[in-house]
Amino acid sequence: MKSYNVRIWSIRKRNSKSAPYQLRWIVNGEEFQEPFTTKTLADARRSELVTATKNGEPFDVATGLPVSELREANSPTWYEHARAYVLMKWPRSSAKHRASIAESLAVAIPALVDTKRGAPRPRTLRDALYQWAFRAVQGPDGTLVLRPTVEDPPAEISAALSWLAAHSMKVSELENPDLLRPALEATSRLLNGGKAAENTARRKEMVLSNFLRYTVEEKGLLPFNPMDRVDWSTPEADGEIDFRYVPDPALARSLIAAVRRRGARGEHLEAFFGCIYYAATRPSEAAALKEQDFDLPTDTPANAGAWGTVMVAESRPEVGSGWTDDGTPYEKRGLKHRTRKAYRSVPIPPTLVRMIRSHIATYGAAPDGRIFRGAEGGRVSSTEYCDMWGEARADVLSAKDVKTPLAEVPRLLRSAGVSLWIKAGVDPVEVARRAGHSVAVLFRFYARILRGQQNAANQKIDAALAEGS
Repeated sequence: MKSYNVRIWSIRKRNSKSAPYQLRWIVNGEEFQEPFTTKTLADARRSELVTATKNGEPFDVATGLPVSELREANSPTWYEHARAYVLMKWPRSSAKHRASIAESLAVAIPALVDTKRGAPRPRTLRDALYQWAFRAVQGPDGTLVLRPTVEDPPAEISAALSWLAAHSMKVSELENPDLLRPALEATSRLLNGGKAAENTARRKEMVLSNFLRYTVEEKGLLPFNPMDRVDWSTPEADGEIDFRYVPDPALARSLIAAVRRRGARGEHLEAFFGCIYYAATRPSEAAALKEQDFDLPTDTPANAGAWGTVMVAESRPEVGSGWTDDGTPYEKRGLKHRTRKAYRSVPIPPTLVRMIRSHIATYGAAPDGRIFRGAEGGRVSSTEYCDMWGEARADVLSAKDVKTPLAEVPRLLRSAGVSLWIKAGVDPVEVARRAGHSVAVLFRFYARILRGQQNAANQKIDAALAEGS
């Protein structure tokens, strides 16, 4: 409880050899006092309390201290506070978000220290935080605890965490906002000192911003968010796709065909890449597709050119097993930026219908219904399908183009599929729905192609106007 009802009395002399001067003050009717050896010290302390009242600062009724002093006295270190924050966020966060929080704080917290003397190597310190201090596990009684609580880290990791615990600044010290600048700088740099990618820097700064807001608004450990008072510009991130490196339809088909020619695993993964291109699924969505998600026309000559439908309702993004609840290296979750039960229905062309029909007839489905499986039977790993993609690129592209970002990663097939829909004249709202984007995101990523369709749109409007006249 806090109160502005404060009275500060004059210094009085008392019969005491050790502390003959006494300062007394009253907060909401409760008396407090501090003894001093000299009148000068007592006057200095009285001046501090008077200044607090003149600044309009409330006093804590239980301790009699100005709230700024109480905040400083009770302030944890940034290292302690970050550990508590990780435990608070863990139960309600996705596996990828847990990893992102740990990664971002492992960069920022080592910058909030009172000295660099004796500091561990940056990589060791970052590993100690990311792999240990900011990772939660189940304790013996089933409750969430931080990993070092139940596992003994290697000696080098333990020494790094001990050093940081000893030299981490108190949270209250960031009432000087300029002390935050090294942490902001760290979020925008790589371990080697180079600049991090704009999107990576923005993501880490967002985590740091949320952490600081929690510090101020929920915990009350700072009177203001220091991030709001630092002259710092967040790196601009250009979300637009570089279409110089998105494969055109002929190249996309050639690459998928090259995958098939790579032997048994290539034959299995052909339809996987087909889903990324023809249905514009994300790789994590394709990995989760089940036999029952497809509605295929009957296999008759009359239906040779018929379209089918795929219901995309689940995603299995890869993340380290240390971040998931069940210890798997991937997470079962809903569609990106959608509610858990959201889904989207995507029409699929005859080419993909034939691929899926042949794939299911040849390989069947896993016990849980998935039609794509890794070499060991589990989820198709990114390592496996990226390696396969790299081999297909080497088969199809010239030696010069292989060294460029042209079709460099499988997700560019998704960009190629969406680009094809736009160029074909499909309404952008429908394109966004099929791709699982918002319309705003579609226009940001595909602005260049959409602008290229303006001439065709203008011609249609001219034709309509001519009819009216």
